[in-house]
Amino acid sequence: MWDSESESVAGGDYGNGILSSSKHGVKNDGFELRDNSWYVATDIPSDFLVQVGDVNFHLHMYPLLSRSGKMNRLIYESRELGLNKVALDDLPGGPEAFELAAKFCYGIAVDLIAANISGLRCAAEYLEMTEDLEEGNLIFKTEAFLSYVVLSSWRDSIVVLKSCEKLSPWAENLQIVRRCSESIAWKACANPKGIRWAYTGKPSKVSSPNWTEMKDSSPSIKSQVPPDWWFEDVSILRIDHFVRVITAIKVKGMRFELIGAAIMHYAGKWLPGLIKDGGGSTDEASNSSGSSGGSSSWKGEIHMIVEENKDDTSTVEAKDQRMIVESLISIIPPQKDSVSCRFLLRLLRMANMLKVAPALVTELEKRVGMQLEQATLADLLIPSYNKNETLYDVDLVQRLLEHFLVQEQTESSSPRRQSFPEKHMYNGVQRGANPSAKIRVARLVDSYLTEVSRDRNLSLTKFQVLAEALPDSARTCDDGLYRAVDSYLKAHPTMSEHERKRLCRVMDSQKLSIDARMHAAQNERLPLRVVVQVIFSEQVKISNALANNSLKETGETQYQPVISNRKTLLEGTPQSFQEGWAAAKKDINSLKFELDTFKAKYLELQNDMDILQRQFDKLTNKKQTSAWTAGWKKLSKFTKMTTLENHDIDPQVATAPGEDTRKTTRRWRNSIS
Repeated sequence: MWDSESESVAGGDYGNGILSSSKHGVKNDGFELRDNSWYVATDIPSDFLVQVGDVNFHLHMYPLLSRSGKMNRLIYESRELGLNKVALDDLPGGPEAFELAAKFCYGIAVDLIAANISGLRCAAEYLEMTEDLEEGNLIFKTEAFLSYVVLSSWRDSIVVLKSCEKLSPWAENLQIVRRCSESIAWKACANPKGIRWAYTGKPSKVSSPNWTEMKDSSPSIKSQVPPDWWFEDVSILRIDHFVRVITAIKVKGMRFELIGAAIMHYAGKWLPGLIKDGGGSTDEASNSSGSSGGSSSWKGEIHMIVEENKDDTSTVEAKDQRMIVESLISIIPPQKDSVSCRFLLRLLRMANMLKVAPALVTELEKRVGMQLEQATLADLLIPSYNKNETLYDVDLVQRLLEHFLVQEQTESSSPRRQSFPEKHMYNGVQRGANPSAKIRVARLVDSYLTEVSRDRNLSLTKFQVLAEALPDSARTCDDGLYRAVDSYLKAHPTMSEHERKRLCRVMDSQKLSIDARMHAAQNERLPLRVVVQVIFSEQVKISNALANNSLKETGETQYQPVISNRKTLLEGTPQSFQEGWAAAKKDINSLKFELDTFKAKYLELQNDMDILQRQFDKLTNKKQTSAWTAGWKKLSKFTKMTTLENHDIDPQVATAPGEDTRKTTRRWRNSIS
């Protein structure tokens, strides 16, 4: 796929990519390879040995000294006399690059192509083949080929940047990576109509249009270039070079949804835990390239699913995967809908599994919270990678929900809140047609609670906190919460009555549907108080419905009795509801009977209590009366004795007053007794 383009530059000493030196130091017929060693085909015996890796080059000293400053220093600055052997193990480009440089020194024609130009340019810099030694030296000619041939070609720029992966840090210091990245970014952002480069984003069976075909043809619908034409080419780059290209593309001002789609495409190719959803056509699937991913046409959104098969043939290690994940997180555009929420959650799953830096994980969680309403239950079921914890990471979902609420509050409080224009939506989905974000998130949380409630390690506190995180206005119906509560009660049968009551507080019985109330009225796992509330709520609603219907029909025909209204309402009620209501009425009657029984027992106990209280009071009153009577008797005797003594002391007292005194004393005694 990466064949060099037959592009040439007119003029110069490197016409048609064939590089040769104007001066020949030693007449030769070329190089010969014998047993992993190169020899010059000449009559003059070699006098200088150069070792590059495990390859030996038997050369002559003069051609190398005339064009390489490094060779001059190694030979003339060496303390050894008659040095005839040099080892260049750190030569960038390896034996292949040195072979081309040596041929250039001997005046042998060298074919410059995109695959070898970066290595040869770094090797020329390493060997110090500058203009000071000879005009038109290797550095000058390779630099000219890079500037005028490679950077003007899309394919060559990609190939050269790919070849720079083995040339660090030489390629970086020589600005080869920067120049290729900017060239690729400029071509990706430019208008593809009438461009002089061919694109390779299409499958292999579809030939890519080249410059000769496009320059004279008028643009038509069939020849239009798709917006994702550059995805496949850019996705073959190493992660650090891919980051450089994406950064340059951002600076050029490309649409953020295209950048996000390119990032998703790259992740699907390089991360073995993420694979594309098999929703493409058969032709596109059959035309996929052999490089780990495939080149199917992009449809606006790439769905990512987690690969459960552990027998993946990818050789990417965990460290490399961690670096890829961290790099992708750092270059995701900050706009809300630049990538899908499914992709973010898949990336978050891998980030937790690979122990990515906490700061990047937090940033990714915030990004997920920005568009949590787009998530699905399958994407939200992220396993917990900590030991002795729940099966799923409930704390993670709690944090995502908190980020979502913060984002909603920020947007609602913003005075200039502007929603993203629907015409710029890359996936073509109209957001205004869907319910509000909070309602969708509430449904998602209810489904998540129902799924995780089956885990016996899930504590009641975590369940309650997650269920009560959203405001009451987010749920118009609590059927989802009721299913979650019922599932939690099934998985935790040993809960106490207090814990069950605490669990049931998360739902509102008045927000339950008819089917949910019918089920709750017969649910033995619910506390009795909750069942009574559900039944009472159902009675109130039925009474209100009957009353409203009666008033409506009375307004229409005043002569129709109320009984016929009830009969009409029951006839219009579905048979399943009538049967369920009959069973509910039986339950109501049984509950009423139990309540009456409790009241009767309570009255009996109250009567027994009153009888015991009266008997106790009688005993208490009897003891108090006898004590007082004895006391008063003693007091009366003491008074009588005092009166008699007074008569003995004063015998001359008149009779009338004495009688009055006796009478008075008698009255007092009678009153006391």
